[in-house]
Amino acid sequence: MTDIMKTFGSKVFNDEVMKERLSKSTYKQLNQTIKQGTYLNKDIAEEVANAMKDWAVENGATHFTHWFHPLSGATAEKHESFVSAAGGGKITLEFSPNNLVKGEADASSFPSGGLRDTFEARGYTAWDPTSYAFIKDGVLFIPTVFASYSGEALDHKTPLLRSMEALNTQAMRILKLFGNDDVDHVKATAGAEQEYFLIDKNLFELREDLRLTGRTLIGAPAPKGQEMNDHYYGSIRTKVQEFMRDVNEELWALGIQAKTEHNEVAPSQHELANNFLTVNVSADQNNLTMEILKKVAKRHGLECLLHEKPFAGINGSGKHNNWSLKTNTGVNLLDPGETPAENAQFLTFLTAIIKAIDEYQDLLRISISSAGNDHRLGASEAPPAIVSVFLGDELSEILESIKKETDYVDKKKEALQIGVHTIPAFPKDNTDRNRTSPFAFTGNKFEFRMPGSSASIATPNTILNTIIAEELKGFADVLEEADDLNVTLHKLIIKTLKKHDRIIFNGNGYDESWIKEAARRGLSNYASTPEALSHYLDKKNVKVFTDNKVLSITELKSRYEIYLEKYYKTINIEALTLVDMLKKDVLPALSAYEKMLKDSLGDDLKLEILDKNGYEYKTMLKIRQGKKKIFTDITKMEKLLGNKPDDALKKSYFYHDQIIPLMNSIRKECDELEKICDRSYWPMPTYSDILFGRD
Repeated sequence: MTDIMKTFGSKVFNDEVMKERLSKSTYKQLNQTIKQGTYLNKDIAEEVANAMKDWAVENGATHFTHWFHPLSGATAEKHESFVSAAGGGKITLEFSPNNLVKGEADASSFPSGGLRDTFEARGYTAWDPTSYAFIKDGVLFIPTVFASYSGEALDHKTPLLRSMEALNTQAMRILKLFGNDDVDHVKATAGAEQEYFLIDKNLFELREDLRLTGRTLIGAPAPKGQEMNDHYYGSIRTKVQEFMRDVNEELWALGIQAKTEHNEVAPSQHELANNFLTVNVSADQNNLTMEILKKVAKRHGLECLLHEKPFAGINGSGKHNNWSLKTNTGVNLLDPGETPAENAQFLTFLTAIIKAIDEYQDLLRISISSAGNDHRLGASEAPPAIVSVFLGDELSEILESIKKETDYVDKKKEALQIGVHTIPAFPKDNTDRNRTSPFAFTGNKFEFRMPGSSASIATPNTILNTIIAEELKGFADVLEEADDLNVTLHKLIIKTLKKHDRIIFNGNGYDESWIKEAARRGLSNYASTPEALSHYLDKKNVKVFTDNKVLSITELKSRYEIYLEKYYKTINIEALTLVDMLKKDVLPALSAYEKMLKDSLGDDLKLEILDKNGYEYKTMLKIRQGKKKIFTDITKMEKLLGNKPDDALKKSYFYHDQIIPLMNSIRKECDELEKICDRSYWPMPTYSDILFGRD
C-alpha cells in the first residue's frame, strides 16, 4: 500500500527541498519570489540551478526540459541531457543558470496568428519560479512561459501571470481602504473538477473517428443510456478502481492534491477533482492531470477521452473551474464575514464581480469556446450559452434590500438595518446548488461551470482575473477620493446593483422561458464559437486587456486568428474523417449486407412472388435508399470543402452553417442504418460495445 505521506511531493522541488538544499539567504530570496511573484535575483540563479540539478539526478533524472503551454492546446517540451564533455572521453553533469532561467525553442510550427513569418523560428522560454519544478519519467520539468523573438506571448501562461498581477494590484488598493495593512498580496485561486470517459483501448483503436477526432462522428444509441442514473456515484468497476489508484499515486508524487473521484452520470464517465491552489499552479497541475489520465489509462488497456462530447445522446464532459481570491494572510475574500468591516469588504468584492460578469459576458463565453464545447453547452449536462450569475435566494434577497434601501428580514424574521456597514451572517450552504448556472456562488467561491473538459483553465481564469481587476480599479478610483468611505461605498454598491442586477438569475437555465427572459434583459446568447469570437476584438474587450497590460492589441489579434483557425480546422478534420469512414468502412459494409439480403431472396425477385412486406425485402430497400442519400450528401460535402472562403471568420461560419448540418444529416441517416444492419456486417464497435463493455 502506498504511503501517501512519503509519496506526496516526492518528485517535486518544493519548499521543503529548497529549504534543505539552499543557503538561508538564497532560500529567503527565492521564497519571496515564489510567494509574491517578484523578479528572481540573478545572483542566486547559479546556486538554485546546481541544487535543482543535484536533487534531480539523485532522483533518477538524466534530462531537463522547459515545459510550456503553447496556443496549440497541448503542453510542449524539448528534452536536453545534463551530460557535458569533460575531456579525455569523460563526461560531467552540468545545469547552468541560463539552462534554468531561459531556454530557446523552435517556434516556427507553433500557432502564432500572424505574429511571425514561418521562416522566423526563434522562440524563448523563461522559468516561472512560482510553479515548482518536478521530475516525470526521468526528466526534470521546469514550468516556463513562452514568448516570440520580439516579446509577444505565444502561450497560455504569460497572460495568466499578467492578469494575476493586475488583479493583485487592484485588490490591494481595495484592501488598503479597509485597513488591511498586514496584507502584502492577493492571489486568485482555482480548483478544477476534471470529467473524462474511460473506454476499452482495443475498441478505441477500431474507431477511426475516436482516434483522429476524439469523438464518435456516427453511432446509434445503445438500448440503454443514462436514463436509470445507475452509474452516477455507483460502485466503481475493479479495472477502473485500479486505474484510479495508479493515477492518484502519480499525481501525489508530483504534489497534485487529487482529492475526489467518482463515477459520473453517463456510462463509462468519471470525475477527478483537485484542491484549491494559486491559479497558475492549478492550471499547470490540471494540464499534468490530463496527461497522466491518458498515460495511465493506456497501461491499463484503457483509453481516456477528454473530448467534450465523445458520444451523442448522453452527457458530455466539462471542467468546473472553482475560483476565489485569497490574501497572503490566509483570508478568503469571498467568504462572507461576521463583522461590519468584513461585511463591507465582502460586498465590495462581490459587487465588483457581478459588474464584471455583466459587462464582459461575451469574454467569458469566448473564454470557453471550442468546436467540442459547442456540442455540450445548453445540453442536459451543461449550462446554457447565456452567461448569468447564481447567488442563491438569501444573498440575492440581501442585495435586493441593499439596492432598494429597505430592511432585510432574515430567516428568523429579525429585521436588520441594511447599510454597507452591516450584512447578516449566513451559512455558506444557505441554498441549494444550481447545476444550470454558468457562474454560481457556492459559499466562498464562484464555480464557473462552462469550460470544456479538454481545455486549459488558463484562458478562462485569465479573463476572470482581468475583468475583475478592471472593476476593482474603477471602484478604487472612486473610493480613494471619498470624504466618507462608508457613504460613498454605500452609494456605489447601490448604483452598481441597480445597473447590473440583470445578470443575476437563480432559476432553471434549461427552461425555454429563460432564453426569452435573458433576451428581454439584454443578455447575450452566442450559441456557437464563430458567433462568440466575432466579438473578441470589440472595442471594450480590447481596452480591458490593453489597459490592464494583460494582452497587447497585437497579441489579441493573433489569438483571434488562432482561435478561429483551431475551430474550422477541427471541423475540417472531422468532416474528412467522416467521409473516409463512410467510403472505406460503412458503405462497403452496407453494400455487402444488402447483397446478402438480395441473394437470400433468390428467384423470388424474378418471379415477382416475394413478400414485399417481409424483413429481407424491406431491409434491403431501406439500406439501398439510405446508401444513396449518404453518398449524395458526401458528394455535396466534398464539393463544399473544395470551395471554402479564405477569411478566417467567414470560414468558421462556413463550417458551422454548412458543413456541420451536412455532417449531422449524414450521421442521422447512418445511425438509422446501423440499427437495422446485421452485427456481423457493421464495421466498427457500437455504443453498446464501447459504453457497456465487459469488465
